[in-house]
Amino acid sequence: MSAVASPAPLLRTQGLVKRYGGLLVTDAVSMEVLPNQVHAIIGPNGAGKTTLINQLSGEIGSNEGTVWFEGRDVTSLPVSARARQGLLRSYQITSIFEDFTVLENATFAAMGARGKGLRFWRPMLADGELHGVAQKALVDTGLAARADDAASALGYGERRQLELAMALAASPKVLLLDEPMAGMSVQESVAVVALLQRLKRDYAIVLIEHDMQAVFALADRISVLVYGRVVASGTPDEIRQDPEVRRAYLGDEEIA
Repeated sequence: MSAVASPAPLLRTQGLVKRYGGLLVTDAVSMEVLPNQVHAIIGPNGAGKTTLINQLSGEIGSNEGTVWFEGRDVTSLPVSARARQGLLRSYQITSIFEDFTVLENATFAAMGARGKGLRFWRPMLADGELHGVAQKALVDTGLAARADDAASALGYGERRQLELAMALAASPKVLLLDEPMAGMSVQESVAVVALLQRLKRDYAIVLIEHDMQAVFALADRISVLVYGRVVASGTPDEIRQDPEVRRAYLGDEEIA
């Protein structure tokens, strides 16, 4: 019986480097993100995690290395071009419009991702296709019941859900999430973990998060970044049992 072939990675980097003068922030980072998986990047403060996300999204350029998305070299592409191809950092398109409804905000995101300018937003808000995309994004993020409420009426956790809904309305293939649970209550964090568990059925997710319980509950694969270099990469069990990772980062914390 022949072995089942592994799926091709949606996102892949090889030797990614970022320097600021003499400071090496990311050091030859190579990683792969597979479809329908959460790939978490963890590490101490100052490890270079957000810089790496910025390199993946195109917000900052790299001094060396290559980024491939769906097998294409996107290293030289700007943020907007990568987003249109489906490589999306959530807040790239999430300037929440306080005076508009939740549904209208999601529709604006769908419009922007499809290159439809906001100059003609009034007639475009009635576009059935865009409305459908926006409504599905609200259903997927648990905000359907708030569709007609003003965005200004949302609580902190719901605003983060709206940011995700707006990202989903832009039709991503890979979501880049930098601390989506920052500042949330325990109850809100539990809800977001459940949400991300559902979303990975349809999307690949690159996740930076300091909540280790959430990381180990969500991740299919974890890369540990220390001083800009990947010191370990593997399944949650492999990372949990790695003595160097425990010594350098996890300590004696028990991760369920």
